[in-house]
Amino acid sequence: MDERVRFVGDVLKGERSMSEVCGLYGISRKTGYKWLGRYEAAGASGLQERSHAPLHQPHAVDQAMVQRLLIARRQHPSWGPRKLLVWLQTRDTKPHTHWPAASTVGEILTRHGLVTARKRTRRAPGHSTALGNPDTPNALWCTDFKGQFRTGDARYCYPLTLTDAHSRYLLLCRGVLRPDTESVWSWFEHAFREYGLPLAIRSDNGAPFASTAVGGMSRLSVWWIKLGILPERITPGCPQQNARHERMHRTLKRECTQPAAASLRAQQRAFDRFVAQYNDERPHEALGQRPPASVYTPSTRAYPRKLPRIYYPDSYSVRHPCHSGEIKWQGRFVYVSQLLVGEPVGLYQIDEHTWRVYFGMLLLGLLDTRTYHIEPAPKSEPDTEV
Repeated sequence: MDERVRFVGDVLKGERSMSEVCGLYGISRKTGYKWLGRYEAAGASGLQERSHAPLHQPHAVDQAMVQRLLIARRQHPSWGPRKLLVWLQTRDTKPHTHWPAASTVGEILTRHGLVTARKRTRRAPGHSTALGNPDTPNALWCTDFKGQFRTGDARYCYPLTLTDAHSRYLLLCRGVLRPDTESVWSWFEHAFREYGLPLAIRSDNGAPFASTAVGGMSRLSVWWIKLGILPERITPGCPQQNARHERMHRTLKRECTQPAAASLRAQQRAFDRFVAQYNDERPHEALGQRPPASVYTPSTRAYPRKLPRIYYPDSYSVRHPCHSGEIKWQGRFVYVSQLLVGEPVGLYQIDEHTWRVYFGMLLLGLLDTRTYHIEPAPKSEPDTEV
């Protein structure tokens, strides 16, 4: 501003030509005449910087649409621009509504302070050997506990979650007081009765899903195997192998636990509301912006009234561990697991000294008849019998 005032003053003195004054100030003659004309029309105030925004914006988003977007965002604070647009479009009753682009919606939300920049974190690279990628509902369910927290009455809540990997359908979200077998058994049974049986269930390596027993079995996974469900465990320290489930946990934490409810009962009501919205309303980008309920269908494998028996092909030798968890093999006692007392264990010979040991479809390990000890199967060994 000061430079422009001095420029006009030097021009009005008449001591130099316009070209000379413009050269001294490093501007073109066109710019010089522009500043002189503004000064003559409005005085010193005419030399102030003016807005460069266009006078007419034919593609600007009208205020009514902006308000709809802001209201939708406040109702669903964790949803991004694409989900908000799909959600609003499915509820729009007016024909020929002009919808802004997702990038424009993002700018509107940012301008109104409804977007918080996410802190960038370094992530471990993916596992070199990918686990199964299900292409149908109920081919694989994923389960885990979302991190425990205290409700307002100072009691710990452990949210047990169960999802269908293909459709992302949230089958179960239940707050329990302890992460143990007794607390979760009935809830898995509830899910099996309501939705049928999956082919496999993926979990981490913690209790009650797994243990240090042979094959990583636990009481819970023994029950699953007897139901014809293969326990599938991720590599320790690699939660990205259960990435779909972990992503759901991030949304669950943001929408239901920050802050936590006053009691476990109130917290469960919040979980139930989240499940209904997550399954029936929330668009999912991996599903073509459809909600999981539009993709998921219950399993055709119904929960049985009585646990079926486990059978092996005729080429297998079958043993039943005694009360100590041991089987007798070639005159020697071999420890298997007390989890399998009285259950049928199948052995299949692969060379002169080595036998594969199975419980149902699960490969427990390799029995070496030179040591009479069951060792974990190497990575190259298949997890199940084909």
